[in-house]
Amino acid sequence: MKNKVKTAVSASDQNNFQFSSPSAMQNTVPLDVKDIAILRLLQDNARMSVKEIAETVQLSTTPVHERIKRLEATGVIKQYATLIDGTKINKGLMVICYVSLNQHSKKSGTHFIKLINELPEVVECYSISGEFDFMLKIVATDMNSYYNFHVNKLSQAENIGQVQSVFIMGVVKQTHVMV
Repeated sequence: MKNKVKTAVSASDQNNFQFSSPSAMQNTVPLDVKDIAILRLLQDNARMSVKEIAETVQLSTTPVHERIKRLEATGVIKQYATLIDGTKINKGLMVICYVSLNQHSKKSGTHFIKLINELPEVVECYSISGEFDFMLKIVATDMNSYYNFHVNKLSQAENIGQVQSVFIMGVVKQTHVMV
C-alpha cells in the first residue's frame, strides 16, 4: 500500500516559505506550489521516477526534471539518503550526548568539530545554546560499545568540559520531512 502524500499547498503553507528577516531572505530559495509538491513526493520516496512525479503534480517530465535539478543546484535538496533501521544492523543503542567545552575559542571549537566528524559513532552533531555547547546523536551496538566510545574516544578529546548522556528508550517520532 502506497503512502498518500499531500501535494496541494494551501495559502498558509505558501506563507511559511516567506521570511521577513533580510538575512534569512539572502539564503532562501523561492519555492512555488509545484516545487513544494515535488519536494513532498521526494521526501516520501526519493526513488520515485520523474515520470511518476510529473503525473502526480500535473506537469510534463521535462519541467519536473529541470525543477529537481534546480532544487539540487541551489542546495534545497542536499542529498538523497537511505534510512536504516539500526536494530537490523546491530546498532540498536541510540544516545543523545550533551557536551560542553572548557574553552570557547574558534580554534578549540574547530578542533572539536574536526574530531566529531572523524567518529563514525556520531551520526548527528548540533551546536546548541544553553548549558551545553553541542548535542550529539550516537549509535552503538550496546552499552559496552557506548562505554568504550565514551571513555576511550569522546572523553579523551582535548577541551572536553562536561558530558551528559541520555539513552533513547524508544522512538516516538522520527522524520526527515520538512515541507
